[in-house]
Amino acid sequence: MRVQRYFTTQKSGAFGKTNFRETSSEIKNPDGSLVFKHDAIEVPASWSQVACDVLAQKYFRKAGIPAKLKTVEENEVPSWLWRSVPDADALKDLPAEERYVGETSAKQVFNRLAGCWTYWGWKGGYFDSEADAQAYYDEMIHMLCQQMCAPNSPQWFNTGLHWAYGIDGPSQGHHYVDFQTGKLKKSSSAYEHPQPHACFIQSIGDNLVNDGGIMDLWVREARLFKYGSGTGTNFSALRGENEPLSGGGKSSGVMSFLRIGDRAAGAIKSGGTTRRAAKMVILDADHPDIEKFVTWKVREEQKVAALVAGSKTAEKYLNEVIEACHDADAEDRFDPKKNKTLKKAIVRARKTMLPENYIQRCIDYARQGYSQIEFPVFDTDWDSEAYLTVSGQNSNNTVRVTDEFLEAVEADRDWNLVRRTDGETASTMKARDLWEMIGEAAWACADPGLQYDTTINDWHTCLNTDRIYGSNPCSEYMFLDNTACNLASLNLMTFQREDGSFDIAAFTYAVRLWTINLEIAVMMAQFPSPEIAKLSYRYRTLGLGYANIGGLLMAMGIPYDSTEGRAICASITALMTGICYKTSAEMAEILGSFPGYSENEEPMLKVMRNHRLAAHGEDTGYEKLSINPVPLKNLETGDADDIIAAARTAWDDAVIIGEQHGYRNAQTTVIAPTGTIGLVMDCDTTGIEPDFALVKFKKLAGGGYFKIINQTVPVALKKLGYGDDQIEDMINYAVGRGTLENAPKINHESLRAKGFDTDTIGILEAALKDAFDIKFVFNKWTLGTDFCSEKLGLTGGQLDDLSFDMLRELGFTLEEIAQANNYVCGSMTLEGAPHLRDEHLPIFDCANPCGREGKRFLSVESHIRMLAAAQPFISGSISKTINMPNSASVQECKDAYMLSWKLGLKANALYRDGSKLSQPLNAQLVDDADAEETLLETIAEQPAAARAGIVAERVIERFMARRSRLPDRRKGYTQKATVGGHKVYLRTGEYEDGRAGEIFIDMHKEGAAFRSLMNNFAIAISIALQYGVPMEEFVEAFTFTRFEPSGMVEGNDSIKMATSILDYIFRELAVSYLGRNDLAHVHPEDLTPDTVGRGTEDDEFVAGATQEALGAVERYASQGYMRSNLIVMNGGRTGDGEVQMKASTDMSTSTGAAGSAGETSLESLPLAASMVSAVNDQMDAVREARMKGYEGDACTECGNFTLVRNGTCMKCLTCGATSGCS
Repeated sequence: MRVQRYFTTQKSGAFGKTNFRETSSEIKNPDGSLVFKHDAIEVPASWSQVACDVLAQKYFRKAGIPAKLKTVEENEVPSWLWRSVPDADALKDLPAEERYVGETSAKQVFNRLAGCWTYWGWKGGYFDSEADAQAYYDEMIHMLCQQMCAPNSPQWFNTGLHWAYGIDGPSQGHHYVDFQTGKLKKSSSAYEHPQPHACFIQSIGDNLVNDGGIMDLWVREARLFKYGSGTGTNFSALRGENEPLSGGGKSSGVMSFLRIGDRAAGAIKSGGTTRRAAKMVILDADHPDIEKFVTWKVREEQKVAALVAGSKTAEKYLNEVIEACHDADAEDRFDPKKNKTLKKAIVRARKTMLPENYIQRCIDYARQGYSQIEFPVFDTDWDSEAYLTVSGQNSNNTVRVTDEFLEAVEADRDWNLVRRTDGETASTMKARDLWEMIGEAAWACADPGLQYDTTINDWHTCLNTDRIYGSNPCSEYMFLDNTACNLASLNLMTFQREDGSFDIAAFTYAVRLWTINLEIAVMMAQFPSPEIAKLSYRYRTLGLGYANIGGLLMAMGIPYDSTEGRAICASITALMTGICYKTSAEMAEILGSFPGYSENEEPMLKVMRNHRLAAHGEDTGYEKLSINPVPLKNLETGDADDIIAAARTAWDDAVIIGEQHGYRNAQTTVIAPTGTIGLVMDCDTTGIEPDFALVKFKKLAGGGYFKIINQTVPVALKKLGYGDDQIEDMINYAVGRGTLENAPKINHESLRAKGFDTDTIGILEAALKDAFDIKFVFNKWTLGTDFCSEKLGLTGGQLDDLSFDMLRELGFTLEEIAQANNYVCGSMTLEGAPHLRDEHLPIFDCANPCGREGKRFLSVESHIRMLAAAQPFISGSISKTINMPNSASVQECKDAYMLSWKLGLKANALYRDGSKLSQPLNAQLVDDADAEETLLETIAEQPAAARAGIVAERVIERFMARRSRLPDRRKGYTQKATVGGHKVYLRTGEYEDGRAGEIFIDMHKEGAAFRSLMNNFAIAISIALQYGVPMEEFVEAFTFTRFEPSGMVEGNDSIKMATSILDYIFRELAVSYLGRNDLAHVHPEDLTPDTVGRGTEDDEFVAGATQEALGAVERYASQGYMRSNLIVMNGGRTGDGEVQMKASTDMSTSTGAAGSAGETSLESLPLAASMVSAVNDQMDAVREARMKGYEGDACTECGNFTLVRNGTCMKCLTCGATSGCS
């Protein structure tokens, strides 16, 4: 093929237009320890420090590069493309430690990538002449240097190591298809044929150990993970739980094997680094195990919550028990009857539902001289032991749904779950019930996502071969099982001209060249299994995409959520894919179409025509589509007309040339999350995502950060017509001034009045430059303990208290602190910025609210409609997260999934803020204590007469009674009993939360007057309950009342004697609804086999215990009826409504110094304090990260709290680690 130069000249060569600089690179953990350090690396001068760090840490080959090389002559290859090998003779002359080194320059990396691509391209006949090959090499290096495009991570890891350095090793079980003979071969080398593919889809057979079966899949996955790739599999072929096995047994079901695969993936570090494996698990909606699959991660997160709560509870209360054993005289301290401190500790432990035998064990340990129990305390950190204990944490889970299922949901029809062994119906359920389950699970833990099977296969280019069943981990690559895709992404910001317009010619050129590049990568690659090698060669799928659409739109002054924004996105996407297929057709003319084209010519051309119709903005005329796409329409303003015209021309050419010659590739484009490679290209936004924050923390060489507004914000403000001074004011408002000089309220003068001297103010000023909040600067570590105690008069206890607010203690109000904070540290948002007009605010909307004061964020629908605009022009799919606020409901999750289907999306993944247990809420940034203080200050500032009115108003608002009516259909229970020979029927009615709201009393064969009296008495009690009168008041008033009938009670398992009918009724209600077992004559606890003596009969625990039913039980079962089982089913809520959970774990013990039972020790108290301090420190870091716009998780590789959501994955802005495959 001909390759014309566009960015370079023959004279300038590959690097002629790029300036380079030398810098250092280091990445640190939050505790200051080094993750990675390189003192001298050569990088393009325009690259940011983060891009340099990612390149150096992730993509530089660290070792094994020969210091001396020589070339290997190949007659059919130009001499400048000859590959290199170690020069053994020259290496002998070097000291042993200097013979092999690592890469130190970006030029080395770019050379090995572009050189290897050009080498294989030449051998494969992709260039008409040597000049074309040289132009291709120079242009590819130039685009890498200028951050215009980047291939997926496996290319950086693996490509060119053999060509550039002669690095090799034994085969790892890979295969490839010889491009000259078309025959499958087993690799004899680890690197001669690199593995450049990031995305794989693998099949699984319903057998245990055969090739292609269950256990074989784990081996194939491991081979992929080792080289930094990700894989997805649809497990629907596996039989469900209890389906018959050939040997006569029953299958353990899909879930048992998913847990094995999850554990295996979690143990493998992708790419040989600390990055976790990237994996997708898919199950069809008609699989017999679908209900367990949908709720899998929900249940596992509940286990984590139980482990965390239980471990903290056990550590606290069991240590209280063992410490209490040392709080009395030697002969009495182990007897709770005599040791009141021990008795109270036992009562507290029982109230939290700790097992009796553990409580007793603590007392036994104390008898043996032990002074404390070291009970492991878990936390909700994603990489903590609690999460490592449970399953389901190493994959993205997705349910594959068809149009048939979604139509059944809309019509409220039945849905059959089908056995895999014989195709018969395993069970039937309401489609809406499964839909509700999916929505609730997505709301609760952000999994599962959905893939729309019918839409996916309507756009399938090779439908005659087989259907599409699966996808890669991030859902952008969807094709036949056992195929692979290598990705690359274009940085759209690099194609914006200085006048703000989009450079169509440059973009078209880059798309063409990178399409050729990805095609060459298919030809040179090796694959982890013979089947993948054969099918990838046969269908040759590519994955070109883009990044930074959010940044481009902002720089153009166009809101992400706008018709104009969607039109720009759709037109660029249509242009890209049209040029890709046009180039593919041109390659087919020279090299032939992909081998599977002939059998799939009809479905492929049908899909091409549908793409072209959408590009031309047609609403009708589509072929064999169940849902028509969102077509590309011209805007009334004409802003995107040039791009749209170019896209339509590209699609016309792609279809015409394809009809003549076919296509070289079955697929050409996807939109990937561009995680790590997005950082290498210095993209403000990734993939098709909007921005996540307007203010970023830019890293400095040698460590440290400084705040900077997004590079697109000043560009946008300039385009909108704001002057330089106005722009500077707005940026200062967002970023802050970094100094207290001339700040409102809290400034140098006011601080001097408080006792600060010039030196101390200088220390503050130095710390403020990169501070996120001024509160984090006013502490003993910045100012020094001596200054704080001697000059400011603060106590040691105050300085050690993590919640201590020094500025408040110095007399500044919350409002004054907020004003100074915005002046110094900035608001991190443009909302409320000076000069900014309201109509321009939507341009700067992000995925989440920005800063403390930000309220605006993009709606759920805006994300979905942007996806819908781009999807008709993408071969595969789009990796994107639909961000939802914490306040979103389950119904809104279901609505988002339904809208996605109706707009023609192929996949959707939701993320509701705070839905992951490991990620704190944005809402946690609100300080409830501060809110209360604000009210107190309001009261304090008023005259005495006004204060009483405010307080009275609050009291009246709080206690004004309103009737709370019961639902029309409610639960309750009926209790039949005989009191003194008279039959009594008690019927209750309950609210959904289990509270009693009404009672009915009927007595058998009594006189009409007495029965009417009892009936009206019950009505009066019911109305009082509905107006909020506590049942405890009635219990206190009516128990122990005496009148006939009275005496023995028969038919009630807890109450055996009553002094009157009312005494019986309210004893029964107290036992059933209030847990007042002190009013019962038979205690349920006394029947359990592990009961330990309580010390005294009027035990405080029994007298005060409450047994509120758990929320799930309360909704569906009568609390009153279940009272006899409440010890088992609930009892885990404390009096103030907090749920306490227990967890079993091993206990290790430590003895006191002397080991004597007579000595006491409180050594565990410092241990507990340090644990609390560590947890608080981490939560401070988490909250700070969330306020900066990060997700709040710690990076598993470098430990920094700089993770951001990236498509359906996460990436770290510090070290570049990503949970995806790119």
